Amino acid sequence: MAEHQQNLLQRLISWRVGAAMEPHPPNETLMRLQQPLWDLLDKWYFRLEIDGWENVPDRTSLVVGVHSGGALTMDAWTLVNAWHHHFEGRRPLHGSAHDVLMAAPGLGDYFRAVGVIAANRTSVGAALEQGEDVVVWPGGEVDAMRSWRKRDVATLGGRKGFVKQAIRSGVPIVPVATVGGHDTVFVLSEGKWLADAVDKVTGLKSTLRGANLPIIAGFPFPLAVEILPAHVPLPAKIRTELLEPIEVDDDPERVDDEAYVQKIYDQVEARIQAGMDRLAAKRTLPVLG
Repeated sequence: MAEHQQNLLQRLISWRVGAAMEPHPPNETLMRLQQPLWDLLDKWYFRLEIDGWENVPDRTSLVVGVHSGGALTMDAWTLVNAWHHHFEGRRPLHGSAHDVLMAAPGLGDYFRAVGVIAANRTSVGAALEQGEDVVVWPGGEVDAMRSWRKRDVATLGGRKGFVKQAIRSGVPIVPVATVGGHDTVFVLSEGKWLADAVDKVTGLKSTLRGANLPIIAGFPFPLAVEILPAHVPLPAKIRTELLEPIEVDDDPERVDDEAYVQKIYDQVEARIQAGMDRLAAKRTLPVLG
């Protein structure tokens, strides 16, 4: 029975995500209506500081960063909104999200309406081919669900697909450093042991492509297991910096050159970590900034 339910869930996710494979521009009406709210959140709630716009190339780019804060990665949302505001909507930046989030009723529909695409090779490649920027967070759930003790550690999860995508698409990589997102909720445990225990009963670990079931402390629940959002983000100060771009060789054969791919991966990770170290040094207290 569990295996049958798992197969049904896999088919449902695949069907829902399939609708998001082809990138579409954000819904202009929705973006215009929600912009004042996001601007207020950026300015007063998260007190966003974002620098480095001069580092964004004048051509299509693959933006790569880390995102934090459990299931609600406010550092990712504030970045995308700041990009939309800075470029006055004339240069779309497609966010990317896990298949499970894209497949979720309501939430997935909202994601698609604001230009978010599935975090897979087909969707990202199609958007870049259309000349539109994409931001990816290679660390995925390992990054977003990492322990609060690791909040200032650049976590890309060893996933090098973004380097290969940049090579295939012939675009530069723009690394992004950010801190503060992981102060919007406190991840007490990454919950790997819990995910393993649940997987033995349900077999859902492979379906959900997630190794963690984090245990969090936040508002309104002092203690919770976060599968889907189980908290309201705290008003933590978020600092973000767009870093100098990294050019990649667009020779298609470089995709299979593991040494070259690893070199670019290491450069991106090191640049993000150095940026996070600079931004973290400005913090005086968690949440307060």
